[in-house]
Amino acid sequence: MKLFIRLTFPLFVFTCIIIACNGKNQPENATKTIKLKGLYSYGPEVKSFIDCEDNREFWVADSAKTLELSYANLGFEKPYTPVYVELEGNLVKSDTTTVTGGYDSTLVVTKLIKISKQIPDGPCVQ
Repeated sequence: MKLFIRLTFPLFVFTCIIIACNGKNQPENATKTIKLKGLYSYGPEVKSFIDCEDNREFWVADSAKTLELSYANLGFEKPYTPVYVELEGNLVKSDTTTVTGGYDSTLVVTKLIKISKQIPDGPCVQ
């Protein structure tokens, strides 16, 4: 009986540790909504956002379906003209097997707050 307890007790402790640690490796803000201000460029092959605060560049997925439409309604003659945007969204890891693989993360836009051809003075000026 003592041998059985000696063998099963470490296994029980190990199992409890594994269960307690399950899911701790995922970042806490993986699906946290964030507000960003930056420059958005849109065209046939690229949808990108550059954060004004730290110059990080993200691929953009427009889940709200308002960002691309609002950009098109500004009436640019040429694609890829940057505009100033304020938006809400969350960051997800980019798929390395697609065109988004060149970006560290994909910005999934959930809400467009502001879009403007006028780029404000400050860190967003190119």
